[in-house]
Amino acid sequence: MKRFIILAVALFTAAAVYAQPRAIGARFGNGFEFSYQHFVRNADFIEFDLGAEFPLQQINDAALNFSATVIYDFVFAQPHWTSKGTWQWYAGPGATVGVQASDGDGSFLIGTGGNIGLSYTFWFPLELSIDNRIMLGFNSRANYHFYLGGHLIPTLSVRYRF
Repeated sequence: MKRFIILAVALFTAAAVYAQPRAIGARFGNGFEFSYQHFVRNADFIEFDLGAEFPLQQINDAALNFSATVIYDFVFAQPHWTSKGTWQWYAGPGATVGVQASDGDGSFLIGTGGNIGLSYTFWFPLELSIDNRIMLGFNSRANYHFYLGGHLIPTLSVRYRF
């Protein structure tokens, strides 16, 4: 009986995860990231990003950040500006971890922050969005100095929804 209950819970969980819409694509702005979105409740979604960032304050140092970011975005408005497609305003908190390579020296990054943006999903499975993400945290280089990622550079995302 215990195995049957575990199997039933696993099957219902898998069915619920499979039934939720998803999107995959890329983010372009202060670098390049592969992006995956998984919608969890109503229109809210979890966004997973993996990529490279080129921090403005460190361009002269030839720094490059590779990071993984997770953000939970809440959709707070869905204006009806057009008869086709869907508009969404969203914002949410998140966290990032990564490594920084600068002139042969490496360090570890960890931070938290937020995201705010606007997306448009066409009547066919394409989503365009523009957002701004700021991450604050610490860098293990130079005795854990302060890290600022994202800045005020808007990011354009292109995703395929399925």
